[in-house]
Amino acid sequence: MAKTFGATSTTDDVLADVDLGGRRVLVTGVSAGLGVETARVLAARGAHVVGAARDLGKAEAVTAIVRDAATGGGALELVALDLASLASVRACADALVKAGQPLDLVIANAGVMACPFGHTADGFETQFGTNHLGHFVLVNRIAALMRPGARVVVLSSAGHRFSDVDVDDPGFARTPYDAWLAYGRSKTANALFAVGFDRRHAARGIRATAVHPGGIATELGRHAFPNPDDLQKHLDEINAAQAAAGKPPLRLKTVPQGAATSVWAGVVAPADEVGGRYCEDCHVAAVNDSLDGGAISDGVRSYAVDPDRADALWRKSEDMVGERF
Repeated sequence: MAKTFGATSTTDDVLADVDLGGRRVLVTGVSAGLGVETARVLAARGAHVVGAARDLGKAEAVTAIVRDAATGGGALELVALDLASLASVRACADALVKAGQPLDLVIANAGVMACPFGHTADGFETQFGTNHLGHFVLVNRIAALMRPGARVVVLSSAGHRFSDVDVDDPGFARTPYDAWLAYGRSKTANALFAVGFDRRHAARGIRATAVHPGGIATELGRHAFPNPDDLQKHLDEINAAQAAAGKPPLRLKTVPQGAATSVWAGVVAPADEVGGRYCEDCHVAAVNDSLDGGAISDGVRSYAVDPDRADALWRKSEDMVGERF
């Protein structure tokens, strides 16, 4: 009987009995937090992990734990990838395609959160450009490397409920910039990208899913919570509202718990169960439009899994990056 995992399950729990020998996995954002833990547990189960990072020096230093954990043929190689530069994204993808090594799993883990208003090297709003468009180009360009049965896991967030995407104004040209609104747009875009990619590749056995890792204290929060007390204050506000609504408090996850849903969706869960879906706490999330704007794990808004919205975003994304996939 299949094991059941949940919010407190760790990466080691999820992959306890799994042998990934002979599998090749690409993980973006292996210079901190969830990316390092994801790479560690995959290499520990025998996978050859290609870890992508903007700062290779930093990644080299923090991934010693990955190399130490590698067993059964598991290994780590690092490649340069700056998602905020399409030149870097294309160079990374082209190098992977030229090498011709097949992939069994791609985990689009890297991202930024609630940062000040700015632009990527190509002029896109920073969060939308980095979190969505960078991965959109990378994953589509390496799609030919994916073997039948491969999976793509795109890290979204419960923050998707802050906002639907705005395909008419993705760069805040007409909308006053708000860091959390922009984050919400980018995380909805991540979820819709998984829907769109799954629809285009399911026929050849390649499935894509979006995941919410949960609330975790990592470097991702450096812009939103620059001071040590800021995160606790934010949690206190959330939990006061939770208590007033008769709901349980939000409890932060550890990094191994936060990365668990990524490896569950990418390796353990039935492909047909998670393909084109949004997952949290190691299960497929139910559609729930009754939620308030808070980032609490309890379902996915319908707009984040809507195929028509996914197609509209896909077309807009192609127009923005100047490529057709």
